[in-house]
Amino acid sequence: MDISLLLKMAADAEPDRVGLTCDGRNWTYAELWAAATGAAAVISRSECTHVALLDTGSEAAPIALIGAALFGVPYCPLNYRLADADLAGLLARIEPALIIGDVERVQRLAPDATHKIYSRADFVALAEKEAQPEREAGEDEGIAVQLFTSGTTAAPKAAILRHSNLVSYILGTVEFGAAEPEEAALVSVPPYHIAGIAALLSSIYALRRIILLPAFDPAVWIDLAAREKATNAFVVPTMLSRIVEALGDGSDAPDFSHLKAIAYGGGRMPVELLLRALDLFPETNFTNAYGLTETSSTVALLGPDEHRAAHKSDDPVVRARLGSVGKPLPTIELEIRDEDGKVLPAGEAGEIYVRGDQVSGEYRERSALIAGGWFPTRDAGYLDEEGYLFLSGRADDVIVRGGENISPGEIEDVLLTHPCIADAAAVGIPSAEWGEAVAIVIALKGAHPGEAEIKTLIRDRLRSSRVPERILVVEALPYNEMGKLLRREVRRLLAS
Repeated sequence: MDISLLLKMAADAEPDRVGLTCDGRNWTYAELWAAATGAAAVISRSECTHVALLDTGSEAAPIALIGAALFGVPYCPLNYRLADADLAGLLARIEPALIIGDVERVQRLAPDATHKIYSRADFVALAEKEAQPEREAGEDEGIAVQLFTSGTTAAPKAAILRHSNLVSYILGTVEFGAAEPEEAALVSVPPYHIAGIAALLSSIYALRRIILLPAFDPAVWIDLAAREKATNAFVVPTMLSRIVEALGDGSDAPDFSHLKAIAYGGGRMPVELLLRALDLFPETNFTNAYGLTETSSTVALLGPDEHRAAHKSDDPVVRARLGSVGKPLPTIELEIRDEDGKVLPAGEAGEIYVRGDQVSGEYRERSALIAGGWFPTRDAGYLDEEGYLFLSGRADDVIVRGGENISPGEIEDVLLTHPCIADAAAVGIPSAEWGEAVAIVIALKGAHPGEAEIKTLIRDRLRSSRVPERILVVEALPYNEMGKLLRREVRRLLAS
């Protein structure tokens, strides 16, 4: 079974139901399926090995995704925010590709390449013209999606997701046709992120209308959510932060009674921000979704009931779960292991390993799976006694001071309780005495509290080993477009 069958089932079941709204146009599921079959015909004539999207979110994304699946080549959305040199390198790695989007940029960066390039409008128009709606879905078990990971010190790896991985995730988390006709999901994450692909496939299989926001802006998001009466939305923490800031105390907010659910993920969610959001959207179900590109999206969830219970609880153990990512999905096995691969008990931090049919753990360059089909995520964390997963950041981000492992997140959570600190990051810096020492970088929203006050706050709430040796104040911390803190950039700020 390949992912094109998800759209074919939707088109067969509810051909006239609106499946997508973008830039003022509505597409029924029958129209989306027809355009996808036309896209497959266009792709078949191109002699390409990949279908790439270099564009913001639009109807071209689902049409190209399913069209590529029908023809049997990988769909490879590219990060249009990359610097020219980095993007040129990726274009060379997928040649020859059919590329949709920024024609001028591709021609400028790869003038001698054999790519076939279409603007968004031309590709969609040609796909509609070539429509073959009676075509059957494919049965390919090969590669459905190829996503380039964000490289730090080396070239980005090409993570691949097979049809079997993505279909396993959808069938394990979504009920076919479960959405009512009025349900609509507002999708504002970039199309080159696994969350954007998962949001498209999940909504299609549920028969939920997709509302695409090409480029995120908090005011536009608020207006679009209210105008289109969105019932579901997915955001990353930085998006939610800007939405909450734009809504202020909520007195001038539009009627959001139709917004049934907000899912968030893709980065660390500060508990203080989550509490403000829960207060602004008291009738909305919040879900924290933790996953990775290599796992076809979500592997653990903190559901709405758990959010409400933690929000209202006076029990510190229960309330602390707002800082967790919930429990593993029923279809996922998850373990915490130490550096020697030994499985650790509840409460002990180590590296997170996952296993399941949706887990790829595969790259064009190599497979990262180890014995037994386990995937080492390189994320650090621990499980509590009830099985809730708490993240500590990337395994490489853990600060090792005098042989003691220190989670940056625990320090950052304490710093964010200070009324004058808007954002914070803790990293390790070289220390002759301890091997590594704690350093923090903060952004302010009020008067500078002073180094002594900051150190006392951390010492009183945690331990003296967590007290920073260096404190740097900046205008804003560095994040990528998905809301993930760029700790390597934080270290560069400290080094400079």
